[in-house]
Amino acid sequence: MSEYTLTTHRGKLALTYRDAAGKPRRVSTGTADRGRAEAIARQLWARITTPATERIADLWPRYVADRIKDGARADRFKAHWTALEPYFGHRLGTAVEKDDCRSYATERRKAGYAASTIKTDLELLRACLRWRYGENAPALWIPPASAPRDRWLRKDEARRIVEAAKSPHIKLFLVLGLATGARAGAILDLTWDRVDFIHGTIDYRPPGRIQTNKRRTVVPMNNIAREALQEAYAGRLTGNVIEYNRKPVSSVKKAIERLAKDTRIPFSPHVLRHTCAVWMAQADVPMQKISQYLGHTSLNMTVSTYARYSPSFMKDAGAAAEF
Repeated sequence: MSEYTLTTHRGKLALTYRDAAGKPRRVSTGTADRGRAEAIARQLWARITTPATERIADLWPRYVADRIKDGARADRFKAHWTALEPYFGHRLGTAVEKDDCRSYATERRKAGYAASTIKTDLELLRACLRWRYGENAPALWIPPASAPRDRWLRKDEARRIVEAAKSPHIKLFLVLGLATGARAGAILDLTWDRVDFIHGTIDYRPPGRIQTNKRRTVVPMNNIAREALQEAYAGRLTGNVIEYNRKPVSSVKKAIERLAKDTRIPFSPHVLRHTCAVWMAQADVPMQKISQYLGHTSLNMTVSTYARYSPSFMKDAGAAAEF
């Protein structure tokens, strides 16, 4: 549901908005006085946006709408709700218990879903309930984090998948993933006004987006990224860097899965980001720079994941143990 605006209708001010289905709606405030209309509109809007019930199916759309105001991608929530709705949609938000979450995780694992996907499902459910109930939200069981992924691409493998990509937008996505280490969402959100060919930088921070734990940053444009971006810029049809059929692209997951199958090189969008960081560590780039490049919130996170790939990171420690 969109935010409302005050518009004039039949000589009086009306609260105007689009509902959850995208249809325009208008509710008269009954007055032409701007100050009174604004006060009445706030009361009307509070009633309109109050969930019909405390069922999670009624809470979820309000929660998602609030997240979107802060710059979250709407499509991120769709797949998770498709999974959560059959299990939790009918439940009251205050009635969800830890055992419900454990049962959900068990069923999802049986269906073949990854532990990381299940964890994200339940983390979003928890966020929804905390958004509604604050400190009074029920405590949910969240599965432990998966073991760190250790799959990364050799440079010959990286060249093979880029060369095998038939669609220009997928090829560009691969180049940016490998060259900048950005997350898939950041690459898909990138617009041309944040690509600075003069200063050689790519700004993955969209205006108005509130920084989360998955931080976005500004990175330098290396030669391979510049060449790919200049080619795409010359043929651009929209303001989005990654575009297809004159429209922005919301997901490349299926295209990446097909490419991995065709090339027999197992990888995912996250593997591109991990590969970029591993290459930097192998080249002895300082951990502080890698952390900044990836937008990590903590240097410890970078060190614990990538220090083992650096030839010199603990070389002096080993030298001290010579005898």
